Amino acid sequence: MKRSYRAITTVGVAAAFAISMTACSTTASTGSATTATAKKDITIAFVMGAESDPFFQAMKVGAEDEAKAEGVKLIWQGDPAKYSAETQIPIVDAVLAQQPTGLVLIPTDPKALQASVAKATAAGIPVVNVDTHVSDLKDVVSFITGDNADGGSKAADALATQIGYKTGGSYKVVVGLTSATATTNVSRLDGFKAQVAAKYPGVEIVDVAYSESNPETAATNVSNWLTKYPDLNGIFAIDGTNASGAAAALESKGLSGKIGLVGYDAYPDNVAKIKSGIFTALVAQDPAAEARLAIKTLVEFINTGKTATEHEVVIPNVVLDSKTSDADFAKYTYVK
Repeated sequence: MKRSYRAITTVGVAAAFAISMTACSTTASTGSATTATAKKDITIAFVMGAESDPFFQAMKVGAEDEAKAEGVKLIWQGDPAKYSAETQIPIVDAVLAQQPTGLVLIPTDPKALQASVAKATAAGIPVVNVDTHVSDLKDVVSFITGDNADGGSKAADALATQIGYKTGGSYKVVVGLTSATATTNVSRLDGFKAQVAAKYPGVEIVDVAYSESNPETAATNVSNWLTKYPDLNGIFAIDGTNASGAAAALESKGLSGKIGLVGYDAYPDNVAKIKSGIFTALVAQDPAAEARLAIKTLVEFINTGKTATEHEVVIPNVVLDSKTSDADFAKYTYVK
């Protein structure tokens, strides 16, 4: 499948809010029209990494809402707990065997899942990538994600403030990731490193570790760091499961508020821990909006052979901290 794509478009804050906050009215006007012109039954398969991750659970809510609005069937599949290419590829194969009309894929590894995209497109099944992407996007209808490099940059700013960064000082921080290859993790780490190098040269990233989206593994990683680096100043937990694990480890050691902790993803339990001082800040995405746009895009493409959605869509992040209003906490905390 060969297509010519438009240039990258970054969705502005107002547009992101429109996706997030007015989805019902949007699907009422565009979704019903799309359904009305449908010439066949449509089934959209949606395959993510660790399905139990609250980020993906929030995404499921958006996917189910949009599938209902569009009048299409949704197949929701993912490994229950493990985020890895080894567990994801057989799931994609099983889903493709059901011959869905379209596929939303959140690849756990950009290279390893490239063949899965090729397999789908060879079978005439259009693919949208959400959150993460495969290495070569030429056969992907659209890639929809949060602004990951910006999120890493904002995390560096928040962590530097929490640890009391001063020019000439020396500070040790660590980073907890789910995967060394997942494109979200790579971009966030790159954004974090770039901001540290540009603004906080006294900060040293002394270690990184991986959890495969398992909060217990993330907690163990942090516990090991606390032993290895007794003078540790801060932690950047690069996604929600690492944030949950890091918070649990600090609480168990009685170190809440004593070591700076900036996380990703507005899990309800972690949002509550901002107010109690365990988290300095959380970088919130809009997983439900990403999923709604993915379903809408595929249905439009299946019915018309084209889509108004840009080839690459970037939705801005929101930073939640102790100064965030209750209204915004309610607005950006992930639904489940």
